[in-house]
Amino acid sequence: MKFSISRDSLVRSLNLVAGVVERRQTLPILANVLLVLKEDWLSLTGTDLEVELVGRIQLAVAGEESGEVTVPARKLLDICKSLPEGSDIKFSAKENKVAVRSGSSRFTLSTLPAREFPNVENSIGTHQLTLKQGQLKRLIDRTGFAMAQQDVRYYLNGMLWELDSKQLRVVATDGHRLAMCTLKDKISVTGEGGVQMILPRKGVLELARLLVDDKAEIQINIGSNHIRATTGDFTFTSKLVDGKFPDYEKVVPRSPTNILKGSRQELRQAFTRTAILSNEKFRGVRLKLTANTLDIVANNPEQEEAEETVPVDYSGETLEIGFNVSYLLDVLGVLSGDQIKLSLADPNSSALLEESDEGDSLYVVMPMRL
Repeated sequence: MKFSISRDSLVRSLNLVAGVVERRQTLPILANVLLVLKEDWLSLTGTDLEVELVGRIQLAVAGEESGEVTVPARKLLDICKSLPEGSDIKFSAKENKVAVRSGSSRFTLSTLPAREFPNVENSIGTHQLTLKQGQLKRLIDRTGFAMAQQDVRYYLNGMLWELDSKQLRVVATDGHRLAMCTLKDKISVTGEGGVQMILPRKGVLELARLLVDDKAEIQINIGSNHIRATTGDFTFTSKLVDGKFPDYEKVVPRSPTNILKGSRQELRQAFTRTAILSNEKFRGVRLKLTANTLDIVANNPEQEEAEETVPVDYSGETLEIGFNVSYLLDVLGVLSGDQIKLSLADPNSSALLEESDEGDSLYVVMPMRL
């Protein structure tokens, strides 16, 4: 195996592929990236057995000798990053070593046999859809923060994708808050009936890193236990979480009677300031609602207190309710409208946050007892 490649195009692809590779591996070969050279195409594959990412690079000049080899992912990436921008890198593989050369620099890396590199299942998909990368990025950006991180309810450590012939909806929840975003635009879908699947947290984060060109298309292929996404330069495959996602429709408040409307930016700044003196562990703030006024109060075990008064559009009953301020700030951080709408039924019920009645996203945050 022998070829020459530009340092910049290799770093761009290797950066993403190496992101899939786990630093601590049970199998030594999983710390490696698989390089496959066929004429003037080089493919790079990284996997942790749950997620696989294949990057494709077209070489300016066809390789002298086709072949395949696996090399340590992190070491190769660090070497390539340390070389000057705009330089060319020459690779040559012999027996169980790969020589990497650029200018006056020489490196020799150990390899492992390519035949031992695991292959993620190549199942036939039941549903296919095509959409713009920007559309998918919006869905993930607006909901990803609400995924659980290491919950024993493993089905919460991921994102629900719900697809039918008309729309794609994604939902994430950690049991304390819920985020939902629905793609309003018509998309091209093939496959019988609707489908629900849970994409694992790592799969969601790695897929989001690939979405760099908002206007370019991405093809999604959904199988019974895998999802595959293909862009111009990458093929991403992830196992799906085998579990049942909670019935999210049940937790969305229905026709709450107390509705507050206010400036998103003003509320975000007020919550940010009061959060400074909230309890570091529980992050609780008290919201006191009276006619056209919202008082936000936070205090902590050191007997310190912060209070903010924000003018709002509110004509409901007087209410006092507690929330984790971090959850409210997360929502205000992903919404983009000037105004937000916060709907409440009573001090013990969840709050519903939206941009407007016509928005594509909604958020549910459970109250706290303070």
